[in-house]
Amino acid sequence: MPTDHKGKQPSKAMIIAAFAAIYIIWGSTYIAIMIAIEDIPPLMMAGARFLTAGLILYGVSRIRGEHTPAPHAIARISLSGVLMLFFGTGSLAWVEQYITTGLAAIIVATVPLWFVLFDKRNWKSNFSSKWIMGGLLVGFAGVMLLFADKKSIDFSGDKMIVLSFFVLVIGTIFWSIGSLYSKYTPMAASTGMKASFQMMAAGLASLILGLAMGEHHRLDINAVSTNSILALIYLVTFGSLIGYMAYVWLLSVRSPAIVGTYAYVNPVVAVFLGSLILHEPINPKQLLALGVILLGVILVSFSKKAN
Repeated sequence: MPTDHKGKQPSKAMIIAAFAAIYIIWGSTYIAIMIAIEDIPPLMMAGARFLTAGLILYGVSRIRGEHTPAPHAIARISLSGVLMLFFGTGSLAWVEQYITTGLAAIIVATVPLWFVLFDKRNWKSNFSSKWIMGGLLVGFAGVMLLFADKKSIDFSGDKMIVLSFFVLVIGTIFWSIGSLYSKYTPMAASTGMKASFQMMAAGLASLILGLAMGEHHRLDINAVSTNSILALIYLVTFGSLIGYMAYVWLLSVRSPAIVGTYAYVNPVVAVFLGSLILHEPINPKQLLALGVILLGVILVSFSKKAN
């Protein structure tokens, strides 16, 4: 069984809680992002989200007595943060201007496949494991079934939808590469410090690009609704401080292919929250897809890496 950075065996309760965070909380962030960017330009929103969360986490870590990493470690940590959060999550915020959360969820669901493809250190174990390969394929099939009857998969007549599709695909690739870089590159820092500098670096990169693209000209502080503010607060607290911290920690104690199964469960959560908040109907095909997706996750959990 993998151990944490201190060499201790992670408790099952901690593992379950961390997976619950990235399975459920991150599934809700699709809708939260959509609500937030109604009044706040996406890159400015992402910048505010990550920079705020990073500064808060840095302050808490310092209060707990954790040391600020050395400059060379900060550089490596920041690079991983830019790859994951700026390119990965930032691209998600940007494309939700043009595509539905359903289509975005389908694209992000390719993350586990990218993990298997790029995780060279685990090629032998991943490709030889019938549980991992079978679970990934079943899970992806379930995601496709989930949205098979939705109009969200419609590229006709809008170049921005096509562009958004490719932007998010590239974003998911960078997210996977950044996650693997964060896992395998030596970084002398606590989980809290690592996550805080990753978020601060991504936040600065998002704000810089947002300013370069003129997003500040579209931002009217007085016109920002309460719903957008509350959505941003939710993304800072639950999406970043809780969800992202759980993700970074899980990468240190579990196989990337297994951690990446969050991308299969998130669309299911997004569908149910869409029904609850946006009053979208849930049909029998979606319920069947839920069962298929959960079967895929269960199959991956039976792999040797899950033990």
